[in-house]
Amino acid sequence: MQMMSLPAHLEIHFLTETPSFDDAVEAMADEAFGPGRFARAASRVREMAPHDRSLSFVAVRHGELVGSVRQTRVMVGARPAVMLGPLAVRPACKGKGVGRALMALAADAAREAGEEVIFLVGDRAYYMPLGYSPLPRGSLRMPGPVDEARILALALRPGALEGLEGPVGPRLT
Repeated sequence: MQMMSLPAHLEIHFLTETPSFDDAVEAMADEAFGPGRFARAASRVREMAPHDRSLSFVAVRHGELVGSVRQTRVMVGARPAVMLGPLAVRPACKGKGVGRALMALAADAAREAGEEVIFLVGDRAYYMPLGYSPLPRGSLRMPGPVDEARILALALRPGALEGLEGPVGPRLT
């Protein structure tokens, strides 16, 4: 996997997520997004399909969780895709490249697993420099209210975003 380098003094280790991190990841997500996160459309998707640990990563510094990214294998209409989120980084590590490194790991893992598309609901200013682009309004139908301007996608192979449309739901295989 391609990995961006972080300053050595940060001493951050990136690991594939395991069940031992569940409580810490949930606590960090609560801290970052608050209880309102459960009302979001992306949360509805995660209720339908669990995240895939082989595509999800944590950042650990001195034995403490400082960052996390999760990915869930879903369907968009008849096409398989991966939904990324949540991405969370503890305040002390924000702005140091931890989130970007987690995003790079997530994209590399999805690509290596044969996935073609990652989508997320997020801030354009943060995700577009990482290669994500807005999808046409109405192309993805989330199971709940969502600001369609915040639905962004990353093609993991050329042309993968063409014709990506339909309801987002669980992947059954």
